[in-house]
Amino acid sequence: MVRTVDYETRRRAILSSAINRYIKEAKPVASEEIARDFDLSSATIRNIFSELEESGYLMHPHTSAGRIPTDKGYRYYVDFLLSQMELLDDEKEQIVKEYKKEIRRLEDALEETSEVISAITHYTGIVSLLNWQDKFFYRGISYILEQPEFKDFQRIRLLIELLEEKQQLLEIINRDFNGKVKVYIGKELGCQEMDSCSLVVSNFRVKNKPSGKLAVLGPVRMKYNHTIPALEYISDLLSETLEKF
Repeated sequence: MVRTVDYETRRRAILSSAINRYIKEAKPVASEEIARDFDLSSATIRNIFSELEESGYLMHPHTSAGRIPTDKGYRYYVDFLLSQMELLDDEKEQIVKEYKKEIRRLEDALEETSEVISAITHYTGIVSLLNWQDKFFYRGISYILEQPEFKDFQRIRLLIELLEEKQQLLEIINRDFNGKVKVYIGKELGCQEMDSCSLVVSNFRVKNKPSGKLAVLGPVRMKYNHTIPALEYISDLLSETLEKF
């Protein structure tokens, strides 16, 4: 029984390590790279990679010997790490500095927040107010276009159209969910144009009432361990800011 637990723990650690490496480098992960991290043979890692692939957590691109995560792999990664994600104090200070402007109007607060989200996460920051069904603020589309996943012109065009047309994206962002944050990964969005994207959504409140949504739009290969706690923290700051209105 102990062997089984140890093996499962190791398998989870190897999956997390492979996903972390792919998020950072955007190229298929070879068994040799992971073997060095765990002091295991490449053959052992290849066997574990094969099991993870059979379970649907990794996939094997035809053009490479390495593996890349699937949506299911990212989902497991996010769910497993969610309780462990926390911002460092210096990251919190950076967010507070971004909120340095004195904001007098609601629209200015929402627009400033979309800029803060984008600046902190390096993805697209989106802010919507629930009673403004046809309007939202977004900044940082250029960050997505810099990602290697979005070098294809057709994919770029569809994504920009989605942001400009607004309604379909707003319907996704404004979905009800339990908890403080919701992560949609790839096909979970239910929108073919966004299959290569992930969307992290958080609520913000005024006087303890749901008032709107903050969101981060980025590639499926997103830095979830930074993006999720950053969005939660910004959500709290915006709620505090809106108490003044």
